[in-house]
Amino acid sequence: MLRVGDIEIHLVNDARSMVDAGGAFGLVPRKLWQHYLQPDEDNRVPMSHLCLVVKSGGKIAIVDTGYGDKLNEKAVHNSGLTHMGGLLRGLAQLGIQPQDVAMVIDTHLHGDHCGGNTRFNMGSTTEVEPVFPNAEYVVQRREYEDAMQPNERTRATYLAYNYAPLVASGQMRLLDGDSDLLPGISGIVTPGHTPAHMSIRFESNGEHAAFVCDLASYAVHFERLGWMTAYDVEPLRTLETKRIWQHWALETNAVLMFPHDTQRPIGRLTQTGADKYEVIPEAIPVFNLA
Repeated sequence: MLRVGDIEIHLVNDARSMVDAGGAFGLVPRKLWQHYLQPDEDNRVPMSHLCLVVKSGGKIAIVDTGYGDKLNEKAVHNSGLTHMGGLLRGLAQLGIQPQDVAMVIDTHLHGDHCGGNTRFNMGSTTEVEPVFPNAEYVVQRREYEDAMQPNERTRATYLAYNYAPLVASGQMRLLDGDSDLLPGISGIVTPGHTPAHMSIRFESNGEHAAFVCDLASYAVHFERLGWMTAYDVEPLRTLETKRIWQHWALETNAVLMFPHDTQRPIGRLTQTGADKYEVIPEAIPVFNLA
């Protein structure tokens, strides 16, 4: 468990996937990125799919919900997914039932981050219900609008059954910019991966942390401004957003959490040279039930 002042944070891995390295590292040459991750024979690299279970102000919140369990067999195979369903198993190990969750924070609405928002109704493959029946779900309004009008590039990951029914029922609240969500917890718009992508900032008793989410999928993406995934729809904005957050991380000595890193999911940024940075890993356990 990570403690940030009065806030408790548990890292839970919902699933593991194998993705093409061209997606994970974009224009970065293989000769450079392979020092950090060794690809398999199909040039794929591993990704975790971290979710946060947070306790603050007497309430329980979930940050991102992973893939969930609605994907068909073909989609599971194409994503190289294994050991899905880790979020709910992690909650059970923590003694938390889905009905205990007061808030679900979606950093963005890509399927690997919000698929666990909903599940199919019993006996149905089309109708869904919320996995967390008593929770208020939140996401940026611009993110929702983009997700509801996907294009040829984004429609494979924007899947309306993960969020549209929640907005229709009034269970999902749409945010307009940076927002305080729970005591010490803020959602900050960090554009680049998507125009309204949101990172989650934690501040309590002079201590700081951030779930940067896909602002930096791996720790090395945070260390190197020019490294980013091919999934980013506005890569130059990603670069400039990371520059701002590098400065913040150094000034606050914040603990940083990276959603897809299988080796350094959590750490602190240090400056090792004029324009050189390194994330030093923190020994915080992850519920690797996936």
